[in-house]
Amino acid sequence: MPHRLSAGLENFSKAFDDLLSLRFDQNGDIQLAVSRIIQDVRERGDKAVIEYTRKFDRLDIGSGYRVDTDLIESARDACAPEQIDALINAASRIRAFHSRQIPEEVRYTDEEGVVLGTRWSPISSVGIYVPGGTACYPSSVLMNAIPAMVAGVSRVAMVVPTPDGKTNPLVLAAADIAGISEVYRIGGAQAIAAFTFGTETIRPVDKITGPGNAYVAEAKRQVFGKVGIDMVAGPSEILVLADSD
Repeated sequence: MPHRLSAGLENFSKAFDDLLSLRFDQNGDIQLAVSRIIQDVRERGDKAVIEYTRKFDRLDIGSGYRVDTDLIESARDACAPEQIDALINAASRIRAFHSRQIPEEVRYTDEEGVVLGTRWSPISSVGIYVPGGTACYPSSVLMNAIPAMVAGVSRVAMVVPTPDGKTNPLVLAAADIAGISEVYRIGGAQAIAAFTFGTETIRPVDKITGPGNAYVAEAKRQVFGKVGIDMVAGPSEILVLADSD
């Protein structure tokens, strides 16, 4: 028994080392690919964004990739009423919570007659990234957009990839509920680059928030400093425990 266990541990150690080596190689490949995409979008703007969208999302967005406001406003009609009610309720609760986080300003005159204090002011613009495709996260729309709205950010723009041209109405409905009218049907590192440097269609933003895949996370890491970001999020870890039943 100890011999079998020892052999098993040796096999596991080798397999684990191989996995770590593979992940390292993949990370290097992702960094290089993202760096090239960012530079390409920075240099060629819309042309690069359109080409990458055609390549990765199998979608020809032509010369215009902003979602019509009519489509955003009518998205609620394509969703079940109970889903819309749930989004409205969630939006209300998120807004109530973040309203209590607004910092108070300080202003006073000290004993020397000097006026001192602190003043808080919102940044001008925020770009939020919302995953698209098979994943549907209207919650990401609400949880990223509403705090910005509460803080007084004057411009909140959103990007959401639409692989094969499939737009999720729940995501657009959440955008409408949150008060977002500026939505673009792009994703990936090219969307992060567009938010950072701007294109002929998209004006650059001051900060980028929202979750994405490994390429999106790496893109946010590389543009940090040129633009603000929320964080470089890692993958979610899931453990499933099951017995014979």
